[in-house]
Amino acid sequence: MRHWGLILLAAGLLAITMGGRQTLGLFMSPINTSTGLGITTISFAMAVAQFVWGAIQPVAGAVADRWGPGRALAAGVILMALGAALTPMMDSGLGLVFSIGFLLAAGSGAGSFSVLIGAAAQRLPAHRRGIAAGVINAGGSFGQFVFAPLLQKLISLFGWVGAMYSLALITLAALPMARALRARPAPASASTTAEAPPAERGMRDTLRAAFADRSYLLLHAGFFTCGFHIAFLVTHLPGEVSLCGLPVEVASWSLAIIGLANIAGSLYAGWCVQRYRSKYVLAWMYGSRAVLVALYLMAPKTAMTFYIFAAGLGFTWLATVPPTAGVVGKLFGTRYLATLFGLTLLSHQVGGFLGAWLGGIAIVQTGDYQWMWYADIALAALAAVANLPIREAPVTPRLQPA
Repeated sequence: MRHWGLILLAAGLLAITMGGRQTLGLFMSPINTSTGLGITTISFAMAVAQFVWGAIQPVAGAVADRWGPGRALAAGVILMALGAALTPMMDSGLGLVFSIGFLLAAGSGAGSFSVLIGAAAQRLPAHRRGIAAGVINAGGSFGQFVFAPLLQKLISLFGWVGAMYSLALITLAALPMARALRARPAPASASTTAEAPPAERGMRDTLRAAFADRSYLLLHAGFFTCGFHIAFLVTHLPGEVSLCGLPVEVASWSLAIIGLANIAGSLYAGWCVQRYRSKYVLAWMYGSRAVLVALYLMAPKTAMTFYIFAAGLGFTWLATVPPTAGVVGKLFGTRYLATLFGLTLLSHQVGGFLGAWLGGIAIVQTGDYQWMWYADIALAALAAVANLPIREAPVTPRLQPA
């Protein structure tokens, strides 16, 4: 029961930090209408946010690995709330880069996957880590499911400024959760470790070994594509819906459906990594995205098409996190998992930067997102292939007690 309390607490905190971050695309049109800054300028600020969210992950992970997760999580919550509170005061592209692109993004990143999954992995026996990562990841998806219609409603009622201030207040509610996760883990014992971990090394030696490992680099390549895909959609899905002549509520409910479907997908991914090699799970997920985007392009652009598309994509949306973290843990152990997984998330967000920014350029230069969809299909197919050569031992079934 103590383990489940830790897992659910981490999932709740991620619901707030990811829920607010993943629905920022809903603010793009209202901010543009209010400030006249232009879609390209606002897209660039949100693209910077994608990169900063990833760049802060290994830093926050290293802080958590050294001093425990509490400081990184608390700092993240405060920075995210501050970024949301300052955004309505910004009237320039540089100001948005500072508030959304730096403060809000750094805060949500410090309170995200690398710290939370790393903290859980160091406190749990090996056979529970896969399902724990799935449940924590599902918390972030539940946050997206709740925040998308909530923020859209707040924008309708109070304008985007009132909605942004509301987001700041909601974010501060996560501070008690950060405090509850502040303790450092006790040293792992035989009772909490189901497999022999790699030999203990310092962080510098571990990083050197990781970046000399082809499997770790291939994992980065696949996760880059995941970031491109997700950032493009969360930033520009409202614009795609508008191009199709559909009401803005279709975009908010599509984002909510993505989050709802990913709850099931994350739990299923957590179950899968305990039974199948994670690299095969990842290859299937990326390959399915290429197929789904191709089917979307051929389908009539109705509200139901968007909802079905959202449900299909949502099942694998961020369900890539448990198997990716699982491979990192298998290759290098859990001692520096927050740091190493944070670096894979940085690759994810380099892709995210390009997905958000190039989407803005595409709509301004060509008037639609057609070439972005083609790029998405190609990258997803390449990511599926890139995961297959990853070095990963077969999953050993856990023996049940007699």
